[in-house]
Amino acid sequence: MLTVGEVHTSLLQHSTALTQEQSCEVLSLVEGEAVLTSRRPSLYAVSPDVRTGVDCWLPSARQRQLRGVGAVVTRAVITGGRIVQTSSTVQVVAGKRRKPWSHYLASPGVLETVGKLDAADLTTGFLHGNAADVLNLEAITGRLLDGVQMSDPLDRRPPLRAARTRLRWTARTDPDAAVAALVTIGSPTLRTVELVVGPQDVPAAVTGLCEDLALHDWLLTTLSALVETAVSRPASAQEHVDRLRPALEHLLHLWLPGARVDPRLLPVWERLDQTPGFSRQWLSLVNWIRDQISVAVLRNLADRKPDQQPCRH
Repeated sequence: MLTVGEVHTSLLQHSTALTQEQSCEVLSLVEGEAVLTSRRPSLYAVSPDVRTGVDCWLPSARQRQLRGVGAVVTRAVITGGRIVQTSSTVQVVAGKRRKPWSHYLASPGVLETVGKLDAADLTTGFLHGNAADVLNLEAITGRLLDGVQMSDPLDRRPPLRAARTRLRWTARTDPDAAVAALVTIGSPTLRTVELVVGPQDVPAAVTGLCEDLALHDWLLTTLSALVETAVSRPASAQEHVDRLRPALEHLLHLWLPGARVDPRLLPVWERLDQTPGFSRQWLSLVNWIRDQISVAVLRNLADRKPDQQPCRH
């Protein structure tokens, strides 16, 4: 069995963190269906699934023409009232012939091939291809994120600028192999993840893992970009503080890797924390930012003139 998906992650376009009630309002994407929420270990809200019917060619590394028909499911997630993600998922299964739409709509999240499925060829084509005339989860996922960001409750005045990132993933079922992941940096804003999972690892759990990976990769990418900007541009200590302070106020408390990942899939996070060491890099960046702010505060105190000393009673 092969499952493919894509996750887009972005800073919510709002000046403050949303309350849980506001997140529910923004994520009410399907009339009559509820938004799921959680408050531990941080505020978390998930929209109902949005279904998109597709009838298209499938990606192929060998340029094969294999047709796929089904319904992609996409959902939006808001974490901490600050970070928004949209996530599309579909299982690809072998079929033989084209069936009525009613058959496909009855099984959302499943894409049936019209012809022989080569899972390895589709995996490579999906992760590393860029053909515009095949299954395009980037467009489906990005369109939903654009819609969420344009929601009426949002004031479009975020406290800092941050790029949108994409994580494209595949998960192949292998009953004899241990859970494993190959993570590749495709560009400054694109990551690809090739997973091997067990037959008991349901697509919902795999999707949750990939959303968690995408969330923390976005946090690390955003913080790295802020630090890189700070060290590469001449500025006063106060200017450094003004540039870095929003990260301390709005992002640092959201670093909770694996908090919502199925226990069976946690070994993926454990390996990433060893190589390349996501948490070590995050802690190093956080400490550097805090040191810069501390130095700026000390300089401000040292530069006070005698008549600016605080009164003592």
